[in-house]
Amino acid sequence: MAEVLLTHSYHLYFDRKQTRKMQPYPPLGTLYAAALLRSAGISVAVFDSMLNNPETEFQAALDQHRPKIVAVYEDSFNFLSKMCLTRMREAAYHILEASRRAGAIVLANGSDASDHASDFLQRGFRCVLLGEAEWTLLELVQQLLQNGNSDVSHIPGLAYLHPQTGEQMRTPSRPLMRDVNVMPEPARDLIDIQQYEAAWKSAHGFFSLNLVSSRGCPYRCNWCAKPIYGDHFSVRSPASVAEEMRRLKYECAAEHLWFADDIFGLKPKWVCEFASEVERRRAAVPFKMQSRVDLMSAETVQALHRAGCVEVWMGVESGSQKILTAMDKGTRVDQVAVARESLRKEGIRACYFLQFGYPGENWQDIQKTIALVRDTRPDDIGVSVAYPLPGTRFFDRVRAQLGKKTNWSDSEDLSMMFQGSYTDEFYRALHDALHAQVDTWHSGHTGVAVKENHEHSAPRLDDLWERVVYLEKICRNSQPTVLDGFPSDSLVQLRLAPEFVHISSSEPPSGSD
Repeated sequence: MAEVLLTHSYHLYFDRKQTRKMQPYPPLGTLYAAALLRSAGISVAVFDSMLNNPETEFQAALDQHRPKIVAVYEDSFNFLSKMCLTRMREAAYHILEASRRAGAIVLANGSDASDHASDFLQRGFRCVLLGEAEWTLLELVQQLLQNGNSDVSHIPGLAYLHPQTGEQMRTPSRPLMRDVNVMPEPARDLIDIQQYEAAWKSAHGFFSLNLVSSRGCPYRCNWCAKPIYGDHFSVRSPASVAEEMRRLKYECAAEHLWFADDIFGLKPKWVCEFASEVERRRAAVPFKMQSRVDLMSAETVQALHRAGCVEVWMGVESGSQKILTAMDKGTRVDQVAVARESLRKEGIRACYFLQFGYPGENWQDIQKTIALVRDTRPDDIGVSVAYPLPGTRFFDRVRAQLGKKTNWSDSEDLSMMFQGSYTDEFYRALHDALHAQVDTWHSGHTGVAVKENHEHSAPRLDDLWERVVYLEKICRNSQPTVLDGFPSDSLVQLRLAPEFVHISSSEPPSGSD
């Protein structure tokens, strides 16, 4: 038995794209919350939905543990949880219904619950824990274990329905943690790590685990949703992170690591100290992380290499400075090539996150992004379309255009939620062509780049690009969203980039609809 059963709603097999990739990671956010509850003497169990179906297997966990409280505590370090996918919301509601039938009090925390607190409360969750919530959870659980009908209005960081009027209430916000070093390490012993090892080794031949060195991001890209940490950034000590790496390497047999930070290594001094701590412990493990092009200085990249870094994912977003400026990205296009070369010199894979469809982006801007990819040849890319989420300035700008569907169903959805310059079909074709382009240059995923035979992939690649050029003409929206400073008559440019000149655009490409 356990007084509290923690779980989360993200199930890999509900997500087509992630099922194909097969790169599952334990729910760090959930495990941090479990560790804090346990450190306070509360008996806690975890149902891990990542590889275990919550709609068919969660009932067994309820029967086994018979908890007084169930908390759907999402992993806010997982970018997939932050996407607020509707399929996972359905899973959360299933967990809610099963838990209530079992007589448990049910709580929720996460990006989706924070953005849609009213919906979650109306469905039957007792409370939604807003923002960074480990300490809120601890205080609330202690209160409810004493008396399940307790008044919770004095606990910061909550949304709940008034017991008499049904009105939604919100308590004052809880201040974010200043010192994240006070948190115990994630309670990985409460889940089946061997399940992850088996999945990784079967799909990739090696075992990868995740950890975080920091929380939040201080940059203010206007499309980036931050319902948990806002613009706050806090970082652990280099020594504590290096020590966790050592344990994952030697005690969990991790052969690869993913730092799930929103942004890793913000300060060069921290990165250098971290590298020294890793070397002192002989804790180096090949790892990947996320950062920005303007943070990839020679000093930082050299320290990353010393610590074991083999792959850096950077938010490049666009090859058009106009679009980067509109996004409030705070980077320059020319910094991409510099960062890519710095990483290449140290043998670190340089990977780009790219985003198409931002309001005001036209065909000329898209061609600039394609050219940037071709000129700098990243080792891998992730391609998405602009996705408005509540709490962002971007969302506020396009809110009036949002229809009934306001969230993607899974991470492969890529639907435009507002009136972009083009329809979904064009952006999906662009996604396929760019990925195929990069695949002709590189393969591998652990720092090893192998050139492929271009003769085999060139015909297919030409077909994909021909389809992009064809769809550019027939998938234009007549009234695309325009932001201030972006004249509407410049939204579509007909001039082809030189690499497209040889492609005929007068007839549909073979195989097109």
